[in-house]
Amino acid sequence: MKSRLLIVLIAAATLLSCTPGKNNTLAYFKNLGDAPSGTLPNPQGSYPMRVQPDDELLITITSVVPEATAAYNLPMDNPATRSNLRTTTQPRSQTYIVDDGGYIMMPILGRMLVKGKTLNEITAEITELVSQNVKDPLVRVDFVNFSVDVMGEVRAPQRVYSGHQHFTVLDALAQCGDLTEFGKRDRVYVIRTEDNKRTYERLDLTNSDVFNSPYFYLKQNDVIYVEPNQIRIDNSKYNQNNAFKLSVISTVVSSVSVIASLIIALTR
Repeated sequence: MKSRLLIVLIAAATLLSCTPGKNNTLAYFKNLGDAPSGTLPNPQGSYPMRVQPDDELLITITSVVPEATAAYNLPMDNPATRSNLRTTTQPRSQTYIVDDGGYIMMPILGRMLVKGKTLNEITAEITELVSQNVKDPLVRVDFVNFSVDVMGEVRAPQRVYSGHQHFTVLDALAQCGDLTEFGKRDRVYVIRTEDNKRTYERLDLTNSDVFNSPYFYLKQNDVIYVEPNQIRIDNSKYNQNNAFKLSVISTVVSSVSVIASLIIALTR
């Protein structure tokens, strides 16, 4: 009777230990219901992306009379960007690479400082310069090489590319298949390098205040790292220990087999 009672108590303790606590929830933005319906802090324009050295920009200038703005554009070429130097494509507009000083060299307009400026600011500046000679020019400036690296407890760690000016942590995680059940929703790190200075911030995706963070909107070459929970860490240690034990056993068995073969050969 005592043995049965002991078994029941052990089973109950095991079940209780496996019950997920409040901190192990898989939910996002648990306090979102406390905010007024339909409103979120931090409009996306609050943290615009700014151009940095080594960025790749696609700049096109057109007008009602295409011939009037043709000279302001780089000639059509193949390949169009650095990313497809070995790929055969149809001729497309060439791109501008921002040099270490933050400048690009444009036809007719010459050397332009773009470092630290938003795409809208660059568009406005080019439009003003071209307007001196062309009526109602249409200028478009886009990032070509915007990418972030997503690592850690996500279903498909990878480098994520985007053509959007406003790209969020949620966008990047969604493209990676979301966090795994072992990822800590309150420990998502964004590592950022700007002006040769590396900074980071821990984002808590269980709290809607994350929308206020300047790191919620990503910038070029950001790194997102999702920290694993204790279950994943323990499983990893367990698997490593088992692998080590299996390796030792395999070595011992192989050694014994070799010794046995030698003994048999010597005793014949």
